[in-house]
Amino acid sequence: MTTVLSRLRAARFATFMFFGLNGFAMGMWVVHIPNVERATGISHSTLGALLLVLGGAAFLGMQVAGPLVDRLGQRRLVPAAGILLGLAVCLPGFADSWWALGLALIGFGFGNGAIDVGMNAHAVVVERAYPRPIMAAFHAMWSIGGAIAAVIGAATLGAGVPTGVTLTGTGLVCVLLSLVSARFLMEPAASGAAATVASADDDDTADEPAARRRTPGRTVWLLGLLALALMLSEGVANDWAALHMEKVLGTSASTAALAYGAFAVAMTTGRFLTDRVAAWAGPAAIVRYGAVLAAVGLTVAAAAPWVPVSLVGWALFGLGLSGGVPQLFTAAGNLDTRASGALMARVVGLGYVGLLAGPALIGGLTHWMPLNVAFAVPVVLCVLAALFAGVLSPKPEPVEQPVG
Repeated sequence: MTTVLSRLRAARFATFMFFGLNGFAMGMWVVHIPNVERATGISHSTLGALLLVLGGAAFLGMQVAGPLVDRLGQRRLVPAAGILLGLAVCLPGFADSWWALGLALIGFGFGNGAIDVGMNAHAVVVERAYPRPIMAAFHAMWSIGGAIAAVIGAATLGAGVPTGVTLTGTGLVCVLLSLVSARFLMEPAASGAAATVASADDDDTADEPAARRRTPGRTVWLLGLLALALMLSEGVANDWAALHMEKVLGTSASTAALAYGAFAVAMTTGRFLTDRVAAWAGPAAIVRYGAVLAAVGLTVAAAAPWVPVSLVGWALFGLGLSGGVPQLFTAAGNLDTRASGALMARVVGLGYVGLLAGPALIGGLTHWMPLNVAFAVPVVLCVLAALFAGVLSPKPEPVEQPVG
């Protein structure tokens, strides 16, 4: 029993490492976007188009990695994806033209999509074997990786370290962590406790009428649209926060990196607090009031003429967005225990479409309006998410009246 528990804890720690290295790699790319834009001599709109290329490559990586997880196993796919990500994150730092950056982002996006699917699939395996939910902690670790990247990125930018050197160091860290953590990963067959729980759930739902099991169709699409709205807003912060500070408020590159840092730190804090708050207030309240807070925060960030106030706005934006998406994923997985994977895949898929398309949408809008005005799009989406958060409210079970 002690050996099994030790292996489970080691697998949990390894999953933390992969989430952290993914967040770190993405964060280092984000804070260096202004430098890369200058080095390649491209416009905001061209950058937006290239970010769409990155998103498409990431989506392709997800589709390729999905079947490979089942065919090759978690212990092979996840480390391989981590190594690929580490090698690919170096490439944008050496791009000197729009087409070179495009090719670099194809490789980087594919690696990011592959590890995203792999590490989340492994997280599900580990969580099933645990006696309590732990998925939010994994996603918080992704945010921690991004926050660390913001701090290190700001320091290296301030010291004048070349972008290529910094991103190469980032890649080496990713490769090293992938190799060290690989041996602690586990396969679904190793999760005996999960199999027991799954069997019990199947017994509970086996007698449910087929019509009842097919009812979540409309609800799952509503959850997916909410995930799209919130993750699109998150994507805007990931790729445009630093550029907003630098271009609109005229800060240095090192100061601009703090905008993403404020967002990432606030989101990390919120994710650690979400589970306890949700247990008290309910998932609908987390999404509703979090989305309202996010809308207010981004409005402040976009309209503030002073750097400190704008940083507060980005922090509020991150805090507001932190708890919503985990609630949506959990709700999707609980709609029907016999099809939780398929239902969650729809919601997660729509969410990633928003995460990847949001930055490109903002880039396209900069053709016709200033960057801070384009932020009205995610503000409106957050307001809509707050209005439709009631989809998470549990419906009361019908009370059977005694006969006679």
